[in-house]
Amino acid sequence: VQLVESGGGLVQAGGSLRLSCAASGSTFSINAMGWYRQAPGKQRELVAAIRSGGGSTNYADSVKGRFTISRDNAKNTITLQMNSLKPEDTAVYYCYSGSTSGLSWGQGTQVTVSS
Repeated sequence: VQLVESGGGLVQAGGSLRLSCAASGSTFSINAMGWYRQAPGKQRELVAAIRSGGGSTNYADSVKGRFTISRDNAKNTITLQMNSLKPEDTAVYYCYSGSTSGLSWGQGTQVTVSS
């Protein structure tokens, strides 16, 4: 599975951004997709995930109520809508997919929230 991310950038606190991730290749084997993020000097953390079967979602406590993950199965794409952004959301955001073949990662996209 190959993943290509888009979106990200610089926004002021309280603003919004949208990230997208398009999957290609053996997409039939994907059972979950989502986003991790990694801030400088910190470990990579799960932000949000969505399962292929049923579409159940889960979020990090720090983003609940502000971020929404969604999927478009026809386009093999997921989207992360990020609202009410805070400076602590600043990080490189990585799309991932989980399948029977293991994990795949996108190249990462920078999100910077200025105070």
